[in-house]
Amino acid sequence: MAMTRWAFGAATAVALMASAGVACAQDVVLKFSTFMAPQSNVWLDMHEGWMKKVEKESNGRIKFERYPAMQLGGTPGQLYDQVKDGVADVTWTLPGTTAGRFPRVEVFELPFIMTNAEATSKAYWEYVQTYAKDEFKDVHLLAVNVHGPGMFHSANKPINSINDLKGMKVRGPTRQITKLLASLGATPVGMPLPGIPDALSKGVIDAAVIPWEVVPSVKVNELAKYHSEFDPKLPALYTTTFVMTMNKAKYDSLPPDLKKVIDANTGLETSGWLGKVQQGNDPKGRATAESRNNQIHRFTQADYEQFKQVSGKVDEAWVKEMDGKGFKGKELLDGARALIDKHTK
Repeated sequence: MAMTRWAFGAATAVALMASAGVACAQDVVLKFSTFMAPQSNVWLDMHEGWMKKVEKESNGRIKFERYPAMQLGGTPGQLYDQVKDGVADVTWTLPGTTAGRFPRVEVFELPFIMTNAEATSKAYWEYVQTYAKDEFKDVHLLAVNVHGPGMFHSANKPINSINDLKGMKVRGPTRQITKLLASLGATPVGMPLPGIPDALSKGVIDAAVIPWEVVPSVKVNELAKYHSEFDPKLPALYTTTFVMTMNKAKYDSLPPDLKKVIDANTGLETSGWLGKVQQGNDPKGRATAESRNNQIHRFTQADYEQFKQVSGKVDEAWVKEMDGKGFKGKELLDGARALIDKHTK
């Protein structure tokens, strides 16, 4: 009898351990890392929004460890390799922080190509699938997006015309945007977003280009007295490309039902959603500058035409560079424009 009880107890323990093992095997914890600050609109609305949706749709079987503001270490330019190498499981970053590594997607950062972030983000996803599928071959691509219209924010000098930019040290996030700034007569300074507050306060830069939504998170509403924007009905001065990627091995290790949850939150529609949410916070960011009585200048239609004409050489240089790399530059540029037009309509 004692042996029978012992055998029954042992069998029960083994069964419980086995079921616990299955449960543990089915639960997944993913490390999500980005350079964005935890108080930023991007983190709170986009990243948290996406993670909470995935957690909910997986019935809590997918959980995220959250690492904003590079809390896993490294620099923003290392995020792509961190997800590739498994330091992080999911990251959101700028391809442009590693200059020239992802040349074909830079087309979306060319001057006055973007209409709105939702349409352009969808176009960006379709473009990658059509023209640049191997651009992110080292990772599992989840989504891509762009931000709302980029514009000028100046510490001490208003920028009311293209001539005002001459000699000004202006921060740009990526090499195509620094080329744009140089074409306009500014002295471009390449710099990741977190470096802006210190550089503005110390006079390392005179101005920066960023979209409205990110202004309060880097205190540009406090550090810049002047802001210069284009009519939102016109194509934007510039935008920046982002990618949300997942470690390939981690994705492949997921059970089929959890892969479906991830798959349902990736692709064209998710890319469009990311762009829409990011640009949707532009009015909130703009309001923080208005509340401080900062000066906001809007360029005229004539200004727009002048900016567009002068910056046209950036498009030409990019096409020539793509041709030199063995890609058909004009075909890529025309394709991107056609896709933006398609999704804007």
